[in-house]
Amino acid sequence: MPRVKRGTTHVKKRRKLLKQAKGYKWGRKNLIRLAKTAVVHAGAHSYVDRKKKKRVFRGLWHIKINAFVREMGLSYSKFMNKLKTNKIELDRKILADLSQNNKKVMAKIVEDIK
Repeated sequence: MPRVKRGTTHVKKRRKLLKQAKGYKWGRKNLIRLAKTAVVHAGAHSYVDRKKKKRVFRGLWHIKINAFVREMGLSYSKFMNKLKTNKIELDRKILADLSQNNKKVMAKIVEDIK
């Protein structure tokens, strides 16, 4: 059986790894052993942070809605409760956008549920 040399695949694998580690600090950008661990950890953090981003944005929506509703004389929890009892099904993302960019419409919604 003939001998198989795997030089090209080995080099391709390392080149791909170093391409992923581009822009990292110190030896993690050009030393294979350090680059490998850096890329693995970066992938793990990016996965977790994609989930964390959703939590952070939901918190921001709460803050934006609460800030607007307080000016109208309600609290966030009472506002959300009144929305549910009046069967107005707008999600927090839309409500936060309305409270920041379209204050007239949001004021109308608040007045309707009072």
